[in-house]
Amino acid sequence: MNSELLNYYEAIEQASADMLSAARTGNWDEVVKLEGACVLLISQLKSAASQAQLAPGESQLKTRIMQRILLNDAEIRHLAEPWLEDLDHVMKGKSRMVH
Repeated sequence: MNSELLNYYEAIEQASADMLSAARTGNWDEVVKLEGACVLLISQLKSAASQAQLAPGESQLKTRIMQRILLNDAEIRHLAEPWLEDLDHVMKGKSRMVH
């Protein structure tokens, strides 16, 4: 088994779970920080994957990990929609935020 590649997938999954936790609490600065970490991990994964391949059993695990990452991403996007709408209104000078 090529655990190095799986380690990258698992690290990306953990970062996406951490992003989801931050999004659930409205900590968008942390979400952005973790997104940057994901970008770096994905770049490292691409480099490592160009030199090695996953075994068939590992491919199944990769698929399950990717499904969880996609579910996390979908929920993060859902949580971000109101925040992005508020940001759009602020940028247009029409803040809906109540302080």
